[in-house]
Amino acid sequence: MAVTTERPRLNGESARPRGARRLRDEQPIGLPIRRTNPAWERAFQRRLVITDSVILAVVLLGTQSIWLGIEASPAYVSTTMPLSVPYSGVTAGLFVLWMASLKLFGTRSPRVIGSGFAEYSRVAGASFRLFGLVAIAALLLQFSPARGYILTAFPVGVVVLIASRWSWRQWLRRQRRSGKYLIRVLLVGAPSSVDHLYEEFTRRKYLGFEIVGACLPKRTEDGAVDLPVERLGSFEDVGVIARRQAVHAVALAGSEELPPEAVRRIGWRLESTGVDLMVAPAITEVAGTRIHTRPVGGMPLMYVDSPSYEGGKKTAKSVLDFGLAWLAVIVASPLMLATAIGVKLTSPGPVLFRQQRIGLNGKAFDVYKFRSMRMGADAELAALLKEQGTDGKPLFKVDNDPRITRFGTFIRKYSLDELPQFFNVIKGDMSIVGPRPQRAEEVALYDNAAGRRLLVKPGITGLWQVSGRSDLSWEDTVRLDLYYAENWSLFDDFVILLWTVKTVLQSRGAR
Repeated sequence: MAVTTERPRLNGESARPRGARRLRDEQPIGLPIRRTNPAWERAFQRRLVITDSVILAVVLLGTQSIWLGIEASPAYVSTTMPLSVPYSGVTAGLFVLWMASLKLFGTRSPRVIGSGFAEYSRVAGASFRLFGLVAIAALLLQFSPARGYILTAFPVGVVVLIASRWSWRQWLRRQRRSGKYLIRVLLVGAPSSVDHLYEEFTRRKYLGFEIVGACLPKRTEDGAVDLPVERLGSFEDVGVIARRQAVHAVALAGSEELPPEAVRRIGWRLESTGVDLMVAPAITEVAGTRIHTRPVGGMPLMYVDSPSYEGGKKTAKSVLDFGLAWLAVIVASPLMLATAIGVKLTSPGPVLFRQQRIGLNGKAFDVYKFRSMRMGADAELAALLKEQGTDGKPLFKVDNDPRITRFGTFIRKYSLDELPQFFNVIKGDMSIVGPRPQRAEEVALYDNAAGRRLLVKPGITGLWQVSGRSDLSWEDTVRLDLYYAENWSLFDDFVILLWTVKTVLQSRGAR
């Protein structure tokens, strides 16, 4: 067995061992850590720095112009210490402090850029902390012009910064869908765990994970398991494979094949490479707000809160639903009237369509919609589902549905047929955001997992509607609805409502 004694490679050198017939960890433990950043990360971070600086300069100068005038430079005198500072100097100082705060709180960290909520919360948190200190300093120094910066620069700056990060995130997603700006990942674990982790990583291409291969237990024979990725070695080879494949992260798939001692040794092998180590727990589809960690005797224990279906959050949601539903009815009443007239004039039959659906805890209720199909359409459903081979799936959707009227196609395209459901919200049968209510025949086909959709009120819009509308499979629909049911929050409802507006404006109506 050949043993190599290769020195640690310098920048630009090849990571491949010379003359090695068997993979070994040649690099000694304890060398300085140099994180293997993807080549695109620094360029992307520079773009964020430039964008942030332009936004803050415009916002702060605009605030000074609105409240004080660009040329204004009078002195102010504090009650505690006499100072003479031009307002332009205050603006410049706030610019430097705000940029430093964004840097200090990791808003451009490789682990959060493009991640969405985590990135936005860091931007908001860094800004809030800075202006909290500004408010305290202004109070102590009795510097009244600071109110202009706090009342204008702070809220406008946060909103525009988050909008900028959102725009960059959309750009990054488009690049990743075309195979650029990827994070190279090596999977480690038992075959079944690796297979599951691969599926989770590749479910959404816009997340940017490129799976380069897997390391399996030594006892696993080559060809004995069917994996979607190439087997590159065993657990003992993780360090050298990570260097050889130039990966950015190693993901450990939780299994009995990876005892604590094995995880620790893998960490040792990676510590001098700068490769990130990710540990994937056995739980999935759990929001971060429900997860808490606590060290116990050197072992990090993960606490997972039970889903919350009662209490103050539910009461607040009901109150908001009732108020927003009445507001929507008042604002949309001209549009509802126009839609009703259009339905009446374009096809014979009633304006409203009423159908029994299953709601919270399996309780039946009547849902209201503007009629978008010809009369007697319900009687044709079973034959159409059987014809397309989906009569056994609990998602009764017909491709190219011949029952829909021409005006019905239009109102479905812009979701106008759903407007009467605001009355269902007012009655308390539905929520504005939640899983879509289904027919009793569909609910009868539920398994135990799908049945958990009934733990929350059904909604006019929901997570799967804004994630793919009617193009999602039943399995993906259930997965998204269960995630919402078990992790919902008022903030998530607000985000889903914003997504709904965007989806409707893009004319991605439901079938």
